[in-house]
Amino acid sequence: MRILTWHVHGSWTTSFVHGTHEYLLPVVEDRGPDGRGRARTWDWPAAARELSPEELAGADVDVVLLQRPCELELLERWTGRRAGVDVPAVYVEHDTPRGPAVATRHPLADRGDIPVVHVTHFNRIMWDNGSAPTEVVEHGILDPGPLYTGTRPSLAVVVNEPVRRGRIAGTDLLTTLAEDLPVDVYGMGMDRLAQAAPHMAGRLHENFPQGRLHAALGEHRAYLHPYRWTSLGLALLEAMTIGMPVLGLSTTEAPRAVPPEAGLLSNDLHALAGQARHWLEDPDAAAAAGTAAREHALAHYGLDRFHADWDRILEKVTA
Repeated sequence: MRILTWHVHGSWTTSFVHGTHEYLLPVVEDRGPDGRGRARTWDWPAAARELSPEELAGADVDVVLLQRPCELELLERWTGRRAGVDVPAVYVEHDTPRGPAVATRHPLADRGDIPVVHVTHFNRIMWDNGSAPTEVVEHGILDPGPLYTGTRPSLAVVVNEPVRRGRIAGTDLLTTLAEDLPVDVYGMGMDRLAQAAPHMAGRLHENFPQGRLHAALGEHRAYLHPYRWTSLGLALLEAMTIGMPVLGLSTTEAPRAVPPEAGLLSNDLHALAGQARHWLEDPDAAAAAGTAAREHALAHYGLDRFHADWDRILEKVTA
């Protein structure tokens, strides 16, 4: 199939474009949010092609994969086609509701012609989906390989713009834990975090390319996932696939993703800090948990299952 989709979430799109189809990616001159084109920090196959809005106007498209409400208008303005009417469409919902947790209506709740595909079962039940048909396709991860060494006695976190995202990302919990534990943070916006948490100076790493990031993460003793309210973070799954033991809050979809033998999920910060200290003192125990994490991630979040699920949905909407 020829699938039109926007480059919104880099890690998710990386997995998606490694399927067997042709992927048309809008690109605009400044490579802003409405047209980022191909990724520059991930290795994407040649089947992921950039097209300008002018080129998209005459392109053959079998199905459009939407990820933001504004793309309904962009599609019609750029191509003259209406999603779900003139071209089959699917809407991927990546996020938890941002309004009241159980009372936020989905933007496509009143559209019966475009199915909403959630990336977690938690998201599906928390959104008010109205009359929109819904499905769940859980994440699929490119296997970076067993990169875990755990040679650095510290915890690693991946979060972009931690200050702006604040309590959603658990930045306050992260900085609190970092007062007593060695915690390294990777992502964008590290300058603002340095200002907000000067005690973390020297442990903030700005915007690593994915290849370097995976190798760097694997050197740390364990992965910390402090997010309070978010969809299941791909960085968490990538850390598990690397072979890292994990610590995190027992919220949203994390309890499904992290079995007890792979780490500790708890809303008790003292318990999380205690487990972190245990692993920092006992690298063999950390490595054993990391092995279990990798086995679970490969079994449940592999690309073959991910693409099989998506092929089933795409074939259904284009039938």
